[in-house]
Amino acid sequence: MRRLVILAPNWLGDAVMALPAVADLRRALPRAHLAAAARPGIAPLFRMVPEVDEVLTLDGRAHGGGLACGGFDTALLLPNSFRSALAAARARIPGRWGYRTDWRAMLLTRSVAPPSRVHQTEYYQRLVRELGFPSGSGVPAVRIPDAARAKGAGALAHAGWDGRAPLVALAPGAAYGGAKRWPPRHFGELAAALASDGIVAVLVGSAADRPTGAEVIAACREGGALLDLVGSTDLETLAGVFAHCRTLVTNDSGAMHLAAALGVPITAVFGPTRDRETRPAGAAHVVLTHEVWCRPCMRRECPVDHRCMTGVAAADVIAAARRVL
Repeated sequence: MRRLVILAPNWLGDAVMALPAVADLRRALPRAHLAAAARPGIAPLFRMVPEVDEVLTLDGRAHGGGLACGGFDTALLLPNSFRSALAAARARIPGRWGYRTDWRAMLLTRSVAPPSRVHQTEYYQRLVRELGFPSGSGVPAVRIPDAARAKGAGALAHAGWDGRAPLVALAPGAAYGGAKRWPPRHFGELAAALASDGIVAVLVGSAADRPTGAEVIAACREGGALLDLVGSTDLETLAGVFAHCRTLVTNDSGAMHLAAALGVPITAVFGPTRDRETRPAGAAHVVLTHEVWCRPCMRRECPVDHRCMTGVAAADVIAAARRVL
């Protein structure tokens, strides 16, 4: 094996949780050329991963644009989709490895039965292990370049940071749906409490999170100022922002996993999703839940009263965040 390409997961959080499996491959194949192929929004992550030699950005037409030109002899398919296996087959990559899912076994040259109810980092590491590569640490790690750190500092300064006040990042959004969001008014209470401690809260998120960010700002208006970076950071800049923060308070989100991989302590609120399977990896993090009969339901929107999230008290999250400052 000389040239191996890893087709990355499609979501940021999953891509971060796949990094221990990437590290396992690098350790087992020190002389191989290791490439990562990812969607445009995910590709910058792998430029911060020292185990990866090359990053390919997949086009939207065939999901595998650029694979055929890479001269790869093996493809590791981390997405479970039929489409990813078809892309590797169309690229005529001789070795195609992955889980037997989505009726794609006929397109794989080596396939593994998927496990159930394991943490997502173990899910990816088990695939690599079953293919013959021993597992190492299950904690993802990302190395932030100096340029990204500088971009983060610049974004914070533009938002009003004086370069001295301690920072705590808040990620009130969640791409999966509204059911995963702790109430914005509670994030506002948290920001006001931190302001009373002399700590500046930094709102982060995608452009789709702007309405949620506006609710947080409105809830915090009486208690202190916020730095608003929602919708104004790319992935590299977001990593640079996290590098300047003491902790992140968040819902179950891709930002949560990115910050954890950068070594930032996390306080995470989980509701409808399975915290045992997608909690941030590592010992420095706190996960808060409110146990009710219907969680984890895995629904995008709550059909009842959202008590799994509203039941997590702001005072408990404030106390947890203060403990890691």
